[in-house]
Amino acid sequence: MKGYVTFLLVCTWFSAFAQLPDGFVYVKSIIPDLDVELRYHTKNNFVGKRIIGYQSNKLILTKQSALALKEVQTALLAKNLCLKVYDGYRPQRAVNHFITWANNLNDTINKHAFYPDVDKLNLFKEDYIAARSGHSKGSTVDVTIIDGNTNKPLDMGSDYDFFGEASWVNYQHITNIQKANRQLLQKVMLACGFKNYPKEWWHFTLRDEPFPNTYFDFPVK
Repeated sequence: MKGYVTFLLVCTWFSAFAQLPDGFVYVKSIIPDLDVELRYHTKNNFVGKRIIGYQSNKLILTKQSALALKEVQTALLAKNLCLKVYDGYRPQRAVNHFITWANNLNDTINKHAFYPDVDKLNLFKEDYIAARSGHSKGSTVDVTIIDGNTNKPLDMGSDYDFFGEASWVNYQHITNIQKANRQLLQKVMLACGFKNYPKEWWHFTLRDEPFPNTYFDFPVK
């Protein structure tokens, strides 16, 4: 139908030895020295549990996104800095896990750390959680910058996945050093072909993503 965008949910079940869908890669095959800590493969996230669909700490992206991310890593290495990635491709089943969690208003075990000033009831309304995530299209990443000597993340003025104004890119009530760190991340990511989500300093999507209307659901393993 003209003018109608069809959102295709691709459900792919495959064994541990099967290939990724065409167009996807394990990012470490392209950036071997990349620091990857998939938070949803751990309990260190706003849900407080490992998220359904995350069966390993292997970062998966579309090939185009991985190549663009390699350019970012190269630019940062020249400054003795590196990328750290908290999330990449996210299966739809993981998003469904978020939805189930969000609808259970009694489960607020990590509210103090991740959304102290936002009512859980409003996490969808305020666009901190979505029923369809750009991550499921394979070209969105959550990243920060780490020091090349210490491997410690630069101070960005808020933690990763903090739901609140402190995470907004243009939030002003942070130090000049924190602002400079955010600006550096913005500059290098935008220069290499990504665009940012204004409410999350860590969230970037490849401008010319290859699957703009397709939401995938194969597990991360």
